[in-house]
Amino acid sequence: MSRVIKCGVIQTRNDVPTDQPIERIKEAAIAKNLALLEDAARQGVQVASLQEIFYGPYFCAEQDPRWYATAERIPDGPTLKLMQEFAARHRMVLIVPIVEEEMPGVYYNTAAVLDADGTFLGKYRKTHLPHCLPGFWEKFYFKPGNLGYPVFDTAYAKVGVYLCYDRHFPEGARILGLNGAEVVFIPSATTAGLSEYLWKLEQPAHAVANGYFVGTINRVGWEAPWNIGEFYGTSYFVDPRGKIVAEASRDRDELVVADLDLDMIAEVRHQWQFIRDRRPDVYEPIAKVGVG
Repeated sequence: MSRVIKCGVIQTRNDVPTDQPIERIKEAAIAKNLALLEDAARQGVQVASLQEIFYGPYFCAEQDPRWYATAERIPDGPTLKLMQEFAARHRMVLIVPIVEEEMPGVYYNTAAVLDADGTFLGKYRKTHLPHCLPGFWEKFYFKPGNLGYPVFDTAYAKVGVYLCYDRHFPEGARILGLNGAEVVFIPSATTAGLSEYLWKLEQPAHAVANGYFVGTINRVGWEAPWNIGEFYGTSYFVDPRGKIVAEASRDRDELVVADLDLDMIAEVRHQWQFIRDRRPDVYEPIAKVGVG
């Protein structure tokens, strides 16, 4: 019997003006995403991921301590508790990217992973933080992730997470494969222009090089007052052969659903022995060149 699982990714725009109270911004975004998750449940989705910092705008477009107030403890904050209840009610695995407060003054760009019974399985903290492009000032807010590249053994599949700027770095994507990931979700906030041409190059390349499925998410629309660029949506799923199997529109809130046959992973890895033919004994310079 083939192992086919139904997965979903959700892309949305921020509707509430950014000068409104943060709690109002969060409540509106959470309500919108819950409505789309309800649609996913009606379609039988078993594993779903939301976009990067899903409950508000991509505020890293500016450097303002006001946005520290978006942070919550994981898993004890109110958003995760709400999502745990949803996951258990619908038997749905959820990837929930939020701002994590480890302690006052210490924050991470984090995705929590919830199992189908609502159990908190763990979290991934974004490893690579952009701070080199106008409007992407993440090092003002976050510490670099320090939990490595965990893979979560959920009720339906072994799931890994990479976050946005991480996707430009093949090393972590490879480690997720070596750690057993079958589906890697990459929630993002990326704008048209400089990196858009990479959107459908890098993530299919990760899927091919590592023999797993990728589900990647990008928000949509313009976010005033910063207007750093159009978040161009086009969230998609790609299989281990690099074929995009489902894709969202560019400019609207949307749920993308795909049936993923996990047996394809073994089939592709038997054909392309990239894992077997690795040579870690000669890769030491990767960890040394450019350091110091």
